[in-house]
Amino acid sequence: MPTIGARVRAVSRTLADAGVPSAHVDAIVLIAHTLGWEASEVRLAAARDDEWPDGADLDLLDARVMRRVDREPLQHITGRAYFRGLELEVGPGVFIPRPETEVVAQAAIDAAHNGAADGRPVRVTDLCAGSGAIGLAVANEVPNALVTLVEASEDAWVYLRRNVRAQPSHVRERVRTVLADARNCLRHFDACADVVVTNPPYIPSDAVPVDAEVALYDPPQALYGLGDDGLQVPRDIVDEAVRLLRIGGTLIVEHGDLQGAAMREFASSSVYWADVETRTDLTGRDRMLVARRVGA
Repeated sequence: MPTIGARVRAVSRTLADAGVPSAHVDAIVLIAHTLGWEASEVRLAAARDDEWPDGADLDLLDARVMRRVDREPLQHITGRAYFRGLELEVGPGVFIPRPETEVVAQAAIDAAHNGAADGRPVRVTDLCAGSGAIGLAVANEVPNALVTLVEASEDAWVYLRRNVRAQPSHVRERVRTVLADARNCLRHFDACADVVVTNPPYIPSDAVPVDAEVALYDPPQALYGLGDDGLQVPRDIVDEAVRLLRIGGTLIVEHGDLQGAAMREFASSSVYWADVETRTDLTGRDRMLVARRVGA
């Protein structure tokens, strides 16, 4: 029976030969998932070249490795995605949260903190919530945030509800979920939000994602934003946010790195938005529209 170190090296080679990015990291995660260990335990055991545990299922590991070779997302295989310290349940039918969206969540958290500076509850609405990553991050990191998660997909809704239920009671009791189209959801609210945040679909319809994990496994309704430039859905959400936000409230919309100017132009053309700006992610790429609600 090969040692854990040998198994890590063998799986890493198999994944690398298939063109899987981060092959070594994925190998450790797949082995840890199969053994029921933490990734750090696998790294330590591999460094010591420990023997493979008796009874551990090599066939199950091989099956999972082949799924990854076929470019099924690692998060679908493990059933888990990690976002700002949250462990979220994900799978087919729900968009997997990306690291770059963590800066969007941070912008929403900062805006929520500012809106709750006087200690009152602050209302935050996460549109196109998917797994709930952004909204749940806000609820966990802003103690007096009342968060509403809006999602239109019934498939994604299943994961959204599970992730809400998985939160501790002091977070869960401040979160509600709404099954609705983000472009037409005003009827579900009885008060204006202080912050509206969204990671909507924004890929142009004729663009093909480079990564097989995205093109083959992410739900199309979470990717393609309609219109020639992919911005029809984001623009519709900006218009809906006029009705959802209080005067002085903050809108945050994630977009692609080449869409900043178009989103700024659209928001700036309306009398309802001021302080319109584009903010970047940690790589310096345009990542989100931020604007303040003004007007009647």
